Amino acid sequence: MESALEQAIARGDFDDLPGAGTPLDLPPSHDPDWWIRQRLAEDDVDRDALLPVVVLLRREYEQRDATLAELPDEQMVRDYANDFTERVREDRRGTPLARMLAPEMDPDDAVERWRELRAATADTEPVRPEPVEPPRRRRWWWPFS
Repeated sequence: MESALEQAIARGDFDDLPGAGTPLDLPPSHDPDWWIRQRLAEDDVDRDALLPVVVLLRREYEQRDATLAELPDEQMVRDYANDFTERVREDRRGTPLARMLAPEMDPDDAVERWRELRAATADTEPVRPEPVEPPRRRRWWWPFS
């Protein structure tokens, strides 16, 4: 009885795969992580995806001003701060003995910082006039427009 792999080989399922017949670019010495190093060298992998969650959370916290400035209202700011804090707490529950911790974000502090950022950008951004709608053309055959 043939295995599923042997049947696929017999059908030719693996014949036209990209890179078929080319040798692997293996390192001269034994390296169990050769494949990920090769993918990193080719910029085929998002390097941030390899970082621990706590490092990503700390980066996000450091860039909070840019994120807060893009939020349209106070409720969105509060929701973002609560979501961020929940992700920090979830990471802490997952790694209770971690040395590096990401700070939590208080919703009231986030709203206060959001107001400061809005006030600072209100002075620097030019006021855009409201778009003016062109006047509606009256239909000559319709008396009620």
